[in-house]
Amino acid sequence: MRGSNYKHLYYFWMVAKEGGVVRAAEALHLTPQTISGQLRVLEEQLGTRLFDRRGRGLTLTETGRLAFNFADEIFRLGAEMEEALQGRTSGRPLQFTVGVVDVVPKMVAYRLLEPALHLAEPVRIHCREGKLEALLADIAVHKLDMVLADTPLAGALNVRAFNHPLGECGITFFAAPALAERYRAGFPQSLHQAPMLIPALNTALRGALMQWLDQLDIRPRIVGEFEDRALMQAFGQAGVGVFVSPSVIAEETRRQHGVETIGATEAVRERYYAISAERRLRHPAVVAVSQAARLELFQAETEGG
Repeated sequence: MRGSNYKHLYYFWMVAKEGGVVRAAEALHLTPQTISGQLRVLEEQLGTRLFDRRGRGLTLTETGRLAFNFADEIFRLGAEMEEALQGRTSGRPLQFTVGVVDVVPKMVAYRLLEPALHLAEPVRIHCREGKLEALLADIAVHKLDMVLADTPLAGALNVRAFNHPLGECGITFFAAPALAERYRAGFPQSLHQAPMLIPALNTALRGALMQWLDQLDIRPRIVGEFEDRALMQAFGQAGVGVFVSPSVIAEETRRQHGVETIGATEAVRERYYAISAERRLRHPAVVAVSQAARLELFQAETEGG
């Protein structure tokens, strides 16, 4: 937009939004002549028409529709920024928008995010779940304050963001009571030919788990592969096979799903990261999540192990 400025763009956006120059002028408390003049300046600077006249009305040209989409995003973000800044001084909840990679166990995500709810100021959490690449795209345009992931941001992804390690823990093996009783004795060798539910190939845990089993010459009988940890746990609860869960939520897993522990290992590690657009964390909720994870959640698990 060489030579143009946001005042011209704002007037254009208001005309498109209000459906005409007169309505935009009324909303802005300006004269229609002022609005029309600013539109002409913008079109001259861009070297193209943004509106076509249809009778007494205006319709966006193809270029105008493209410009309006960009302008709409610009002023929407501006409104969100103003609201967020005002909220810090007016008692409105602090907005905390988080992307959670879909392979992160739901209970781990809750335990990691829960400290943000205990800040001195009220917080409203907006959670989105999805694939890492899609969530990182939203980090890049500042639609998310943080992405919670089980793998760090790789250099191959062309996104300006930073990894903040939250902690790590071992894994625990669970099964419905009858299966747990059968395979508990002699763990981990008892898992040889045991029915097992495992994470899908695109998860960080899958490779580490299978490598550990292979090193011990243990060949379980794979009966299911899952991208969704909650679905894997549901199958495990029904007695279909043995499954694993992060040791940091072992007690919650046992209690919530009515399963029993077979054994645990520290040789296979689950790692969690906060990925943000900030090299130095500033958002109060992100800072709270990071500090609680390192000083409480995973520290307690390490001491307990």
